[in-house]
Amino acid sequence: MAARIALALAAAAQVAASPASVVTVDTARPTASFDPTTALGAGVDGMEAGGVKRLFTGANVKAMEDAGLGPITYRLRTELGIAVWHFSGEGAWSDAARAQGYWTSSDHPSAPILVSWGYDLPRRGDTIDMAANAGFSRLDDGDPKTFWKSNPYLDRRYTGEPGAHPQWAVAEFAKPVGVDEAVIDWAQPFARRFQVQYWIGADEYDDEGRWATFPGGSVDNGHGGRQRLDLARSPVRARFFRVLMEQSSRTTPAGSTDPRDAMGYAIGELELGRRTAVGGFVDAIRHGRTRFTQTVMHVSSTDPWHRAVDRDPDLEQPGLDLVFESGLTRGLPVMIPVGALYDTPENAAAEIRFLKARGYPLARVEIGEEPDGQIVEPADYGALYIEVARAVRSADPTVPIGGPSLMNAVADDWLTSDPDRSWTSRFLKYLKARGALGDFQFVSFERYPFDDLCGDLSKKLVAESRMLPAALARLDADGAPAGVPRIISEYGFSAFGGRGEVEVAGALIDADIAAQFLSLGGKAAYLFGYGPSRPYAAGHQPCAGWGDLMLFEADKAGQARWPLPTFFESRMLTQDWAGRGPGADEAFPARVAGPAARFVAAYPIRRADGSWRLLLLNRDRKNGYAVGVTAADGRAPKRLATVQYGQDQYAWRAAGPNGHPVRDRPPRRFTASAESVMLPPWSITMVGWDSPAR
Repeated sequence: MAARIALALAAAAQVAASPASVVTVDTARPTASFDPTTALGAGVDGMEAGGVKRLFTGANVKAMEDAGLGPITYRLRTELGIAVWHFSGEGAWSDAARAQGYWTSSDHPSAPILVSWGYDLPRRGDTIDMAANAGFSRLDDGDPKTFWKSNPYLDRRYTGEPGAHPQWAVAEFAKPVGVDEAVIDWAQPFARRFQVQYWIGADEYDDEGRWATFPGGSVDNGHGGRQRLDLARSPVRARFFRVLMEQSSRTTPAGSTDPRDAMGYAIGELELGRRTAVGGFVDAIRHGRTRFTQTVMHVSSTDPWHRAVDRDPDLEQPGLDLVFESGLTRGLPVMIPVGALYDTPENAAAEIRFLKARGYPLARVEIGEEPDGQIVEPADYGALYIEVARAVRSADPTVPIGGPSLMNAVADDWLTSDPDRSWTSRFLKYLKARGALGDFQFVSFERYPFDDLCGDLSKKLVAESRMLPAALARLDADGAPAGVPRIISEYGFSAFGGRGEVEVAGALIDADIAAQFLSLGGKAAYLFGYGPSRPYAAGHQPCAGWGDLMLFEADKAGQARWPLPTFFESRMLTQDWAGRGPGADEAFPARVAGPAARFVAAYPIRRADGSWRLLLLNRDRKNGYAVGVTAADGRAPKRLATVQYGQDQYAWRAAGPNGHPVRDRPPRRFTASAESVMLPPWSITMVGWDSPAR
């Protein structure tokens, strides 16, 4: 037995000494360079009621700082929740006597801003939003006193264009329904010219899809009020129907004194269905005051008019003074947002004036958030972008402006008949046509590569290494100007909860996204999930298990308790891989040959001080690999300072919302031979040497 053990150990040592896989670093020419002090950051987002107080404790801030991440980006949850952001509780209403209308926060508030809120829009047209998703459309809420209204800032008075932007309201049915009649209860202003249409296509993204106007759906002399239209002799079956509004009456409700009330279009209630043999009407639209009881509606824009009573306690944003004074920014410039879709240019300008008056350093200003995912017309967002950019420039002529935090670098448009199906392409073409590309000084997008966290996660990890370069290539093809910095404004495994996020897999994909992006020329990447959180399950994929994007799992009081793999991975990237400045780090290409090539990714950099670091990611859950490390010219380091993290350091116990780590140790540090570095299954390894390979 002893002899057999000795032989086995000798064989294992021979395998380790003569690895079948080799990582070759090409030291001849860098592919990109980046500033290590500003390239790796994290995001601070809005939250539910009481969240700000729970998050911003001394212990939590210290825990987040320990991750080593540099700058932060402030995320604007109100922009996803169809709400206006009162960045300050002090300010002015356009209709001060009734505490309603259009709000502009004070740029010189008398008290520090510790917490701020979003205010729901009572003229909302969308059933679905991308925040808490607890609201509903006024187009089919069954209430005769409410109405949807489009955004007045798309009127020619504000855009400076010859005509106003057409607006639309779309009804989406789960299955095709037959429609031959429509009833529109117009509010003020109504549409004088409009069309009622249906979508012809396999789905909403069909390249051959198009909108068709009903035979009786074209109206040139709309009169407002309750308007009934005979659309066709027999019902037309489709899933999507829309009212396309092309000329406004520019009329206002009685007693109105604000010119914005006359801009755009307003509908009180929309009905679509079939007439009966006796002259009656059967409405196919469900009317209700929740997203579960009404037919799903989508609109092209929404009026940011609101009231003091519309404050949503579950759209709580960290106060700007609190964020900048907490120490979390490390004194580095912050990427700050301003609202565009559901706010006003005046409020955006006030926000920038406030920040400048306080002396807070700004890295860049991001206009809007996820307009592509909110199905906003590229030209409509473009018009709002130009207006907000002009307002920002009035407050600070020098700060870089960009956006729009696309849901993905690949942004295809929805329900469009335009031959150009790219949302990004159409948006950039609009800016170019308006002579406004000069105010598009960076492009930002989010990176959550997988909605589905079920199945073989190793395959997903490997796939992301191919997907990100393809996404960046698509961004270039869509016309993102050369030389304009690319920013990942948020990144993580998924936008939904799942166990993979709290396992080593979550750290592996985060490291891969950040390191590969910087190696491909990215300017900065901001990790999402900075604050402590608790596991949750995504309702649409129970097979994914419970998890969340977080550096720390929180205790029941919301305080950081267990560091998770993303915490240790973040420290490895910021402390062991990237330099600490001053000066730029340079990224170089690397090749992985042998059995490890399928699963191992390699990201070498040369720090500003001349030392080398090589990040090695083994995405294989079952198998480890011994790899040799060398340089393309044949020269190789002899000994490697090594930092390694994987399943030997960490294990998760799944217990629904009470899941937690049962093994939670920091990375292992040791010296390895360059001839054979062992990469355990699902592991992150950083090796370094103090001078170029020789």
